[in-house]
Amino acid sequence: MGYADPKQVGTGLRQRLYSRAFIVGDVDDPRSRFVYLVLDTQSGDTAVRYGILQGLAELGPSYEVYNQHNVAVTGTHSHAGPAGWLNYLLPQITSKGFDSQGYRAIVDGALLSIRRAHESLQPGYLSVGTTKVRGANINRSLLAYLANPEKERAQYNVSADDDGSVEKDLTLLKFQRASDLRNIGVLTWFPTHGTSLLGNNTLVAGDNKGVAAYLFEKSVLGDATAADNFVAGFSQANVGDTSPNILGAWCEDGSGQMCSFENSTCSDGKSQFCHARGPFFRVQDNGATSCFEVGKRQFEPARTLYTQMQSLAESVRGPVKAFHTFHNMSGFSFLLPNGSEARTCPAALGYSFAAGTSDGPGAFDFTQHSGNESTTSPVWKVVSRLIKDATPEQRACHSPKPILLDVGELHSPYDWTPNVVDVQAFRVGQLVIIVSPGEATTMAGRRWKNAVRGASAALLSTEPRPAGATATPSPVVVLGGPANSYTHYITTEEEYAVQRYEGASTLYGPHTLAAYINVTLSFLRYLGAGAPLPPPHEQVGLFPPDNSNQSLSFIPGVIRDGTPLWKRFGEVVADVERVYRKGQRVRAVFVGANPRNNLRLEDTYAAVERLSLLKGEQAWTRVRDDGDWSLVFHWRRTSEIMGSSEVEIVWETEESAVPGVYRIRYYGDAKSLGGDITAIEGVSSAFSLI
Repeated sequence: MGYADPKQVGTGLRQRLYSRAFIVGDVDDPRSRFVYLVLDTQSGDTAVRYGILQGLAELGPSYEVYNQHNVAVTGTHSHAGPAGWLNYLLPQITSKGFDSQGYRAIVDGALLSIRRAHESLQPGYLSVGTTKVRGANINRSLLAYLANPEKERAQYNVSADDDGSVEKDLTLLKFQRASDLRNIGVLTWFPTHGTSLLGNNTLVAGDNKGVAAYLFEKSVLGDATAADNFVAGFSQANVGDTSPNILGAWCEDGSGQMCSFENSTCSDGKSQFCHARGPFFRVQDNGATSCFEVGKRQFEPARTLYTQMQSLAESVRGPVKAFHTFHNMSGFSFLLPNGSEARTCPAALGYSFAAGTSDGPGAFDFTQHSGNESTTSPVWKVVSRLIKDATPEQRACHSPKPILLDVGELHSPYDWTPNVVDVQAFRVGQLVIIVSPGEATTMAGRRWKNAVRGASAALLSTEPRPAGATATPSPVVVLGGPANSYTHYITTEEEYAVQRYEGASTLYGPHTLAAYINVTLSFLRYLGAGAPLPPPHEQVGLFPPDNSNQSLSFIPGVIRDGTPLWKRFGEVVADVERVYRKGQRVRAVFVGANPRNNLRLEDTYAAVERLSLLKGEQAWTRVRDDGDWSLVFHWRRTSEIMGSSEVEIVWETEESAVPGVYRIRYYGDAKSLGGDITAIEGVSSAFSLI
């Protein structure tokens, strides 16, 4: 997915991407359940969600309980995953259109994870806790955040290292089975962008959330408290204005200066040299070391909280409820809490959208906050109007946003962005999950959660107390997303007025947040105990389009794979050395083939094997695969004419690695000119790790 840069083309794999499915149901009412999916993708998506729902319907009668209302498809917001699978045209442009192969991989992986969760459903217990996460996020648009009322900001300014400009709370939901009281998984919410891996990274990975999940799942192997196949989901929260690049934004132009506070530019007045720095920015590895560190900083407090919750935790008890609605934001009129009327607008993006952020600066002469027709080349005014000249009414509706792209009124060859959005919420007991289709900023998320918390408290006060409870539990409200679709950003009105990147990317005008809150609260009654099921979507009759079968694609297919003269597939081109010390990089290069011939789902392209004794005989045992952060798979085409490729596999040996004798193995698939695909393998010489 990268940074909307057509030059950022994938070249390999640092970490496998996963779908993690969590199903919560009422043991007394099979219809009352929900599925919360955490995908290692940039966001949820309309076409992906349609594909998942269609796949569930084809799995048979026991899956009929899953429907539009109770399936949430969230993304961890990694910017290091493949692109080309989103439903609308705008995000497809920089990836040469729609990639059916990637789309199917996401849908099929999500379905497989739901099947595994569904087939392992059993009675159990839920508990919830919170902890603080330090050093994993900062506010990248502090100017906009400071536009919020001082009195409101003061509520969250608790200390010198927690000034409230980002949320430091991580909420953890623990799943424990009743049969033996072993834990089967955790689901967490914490906000930080998946932008630790930088714009020069071309390896697929789950970014810092993927690292956190990987570390947590590894940490419970062999733990007496955890069941086999333990699943750790690290869901995104109100991520909009957060950054994992915690050292701030600096000018990479030799000046040694920080970027300007107002518009994130450098001495030349442009944003291209303004780059945010992660904790290990000096390591020249495209952000990988910083990414691992920020993931680790989320994992460690979550793991500590998990241990503490073994003896002391807040039980989650009560009804399981869900609602989902499609809502048209193109001209939605509603009343604000103060009684005044507000209206949303067809989707549009402002000039500062094209400036990008310090996590990934845009191109040309666009800047944040001060970006408009008078501060950029007049060419962009012409281009903007050639694509679609916004009407005076549309411009007035979006004011003070200067419209660059009137995307919500572009429908050729199909819709460029969504106007019909998903609004969804889940409840189990006192826990309420807001499922957001956009990236809510820190304060926008707080306002949304506070509104739902107040309404939920009123709802809970009218219900019988859970068995054993001495008082009505207080609602625990979290926000997860971006989910189900991708509606860009959701800011407060005050932040919107500043028109930095996040405000310029708030699609439906200054009242976008208020509209989401209004619709959420109007459906919240369906989360009440004893409430009827919400109306079926067919009865309402409003659906967003599914463009998966009509999307354009200019992505060339693999024509053939060949080998250099006198070489064979899998042959070692550059072999390992004989001895390595822990901490060194072990490298082997093979004659390879295009990895798109076979995505090897549930499998691997690369492995590290260790020589060991099994039943008194020597045998090679796999100890790493390409799901491990430390084993990196690189692919490059060496000749377009010959169709030849090389694969480089690097093991970044860990200090925890066991000394011994090892070798590296490559797995691939080669395509002939006739289209036949044949599995290939290669193996390095043995080497010692000391």
